[in-house]
Amino acid sequence: MSRLPTDKLDRLDDRWESIQRELNGGPSPSAFARLTKEFANLDPIVKTYRELKAAEQEMADLEAIRDDAKSDKEMKALAEEDLDRLEGHVEELVQRLRIQLLPRDAADDGNAIVEIRAGTGGDEAALFAADLFRMYGRYAELKGWRTEIISISENELGGYKEVIASISGKGVFARLKFESGVHRVQRVPETEASGRIHTSAATVAVLPEAEDVDIEVRDEDIRIDTMRASGAGGQHVNRTDSAVRITHIPTGIVVVSAEKSQHQNRKLAMTVLKSRLYEMERERADTERSAARRAQVGSGDRSQKIRTYNFPQGRVSDHRINLTLHKLDSVLQGIALDELIDALITDHQAQQLAEMEQHDAV
Repeated sequence: MSRLPTDKLDRLDDRWESIQRELNGGPSPSAFARLTKEFANLDPIVKTYRELKAAEQEMADLEAIRDDAKSDKEMKALAEEDLDRLEGHVEELVQRLRIQLLPRDAADDGNAIVEIRAGTGGDEAALFAADLFRMYGRYAELKGWRTEIISISENELGGYKEVIASISGKGVFARLKFESGVHRVQRVPETEASGRIHTSAATVAVLPEAEDVDIEVRDEDIRIDTMRASGAGGQHVNRTDSAVRITHIPTGIVVVSAEKSQHQNRKLAMTVLKSRLYEMERERADTERSAARRAQVGSGDRSQKIRTYNFPQGRVSDHRINLTLHKLDSVLQGIALDELIDALITDHQAQQLAEMEQHDAV
């Protein structure tokens, strides 16, 4: 285990044992919540570490049999065969542990605020923004997550000029944070008589949903206005006269929610405001991590094209990792989106491992 910090792993193992004792001792509700969360983070690491130690002990026993002059030829051959199998397993466990020990984003386990806005391309861009929102909604359903619209602005064709939603569930931000950036679509619009392919774009920003403990918004720092909601037609006409607009005076951030009752709109708008402020604070507090993330997977930068959806060829290409899938329909249904996200996570982890090795070599 020369490539692993065994001292640290031993401490984590001890802490894992200690948490179990504390949980068995009947802690207070607040302590129980804190301990179970810590235990959930440690459990996979400790289990892999113990499995690795057991495999290495088994290898040592087999090596002793192989090298023992008293062992017969058949025993030595069997030991050699098992050693070949175990070497691959040990290497796999070492790699798994190295990934499990990578620094974790504190927001990974939580919910996310997803903001999608039509970019260049007019009505076609708004229709594409609606396609993206449906894709994330279907993906959330497959994951057992809950999607709640906070605000939406439609055009006359049923496209979305802007849509903001909260997606709730375990590990939402860890999966969706790689979606931030500019998404481009190439297709023939329904309104295009000549059959010419158009290129349009929409921007996606994924923010960690801030909890009350993450960031505090002072009453004197915000201005809350209520106003009549307006919509392009259909279900959004006269839905409510209680739209809420919150302005954060120190930063100038403005959030509007017009989908629910006045009470719900205020609550949802505050959720978005806190999430935007939380993301600003995260970036300010850890500029190195933020810069690395921007370079690798984007951070909602409106000028960064991350993915192209080409309808005539039925393909989706992620430009950050040079990955192309010829399953456009499955991706837009949310079914194949995991293939893109898994590849992005693997690539991100590979960069983190490379940076860790460089740091260890210094």
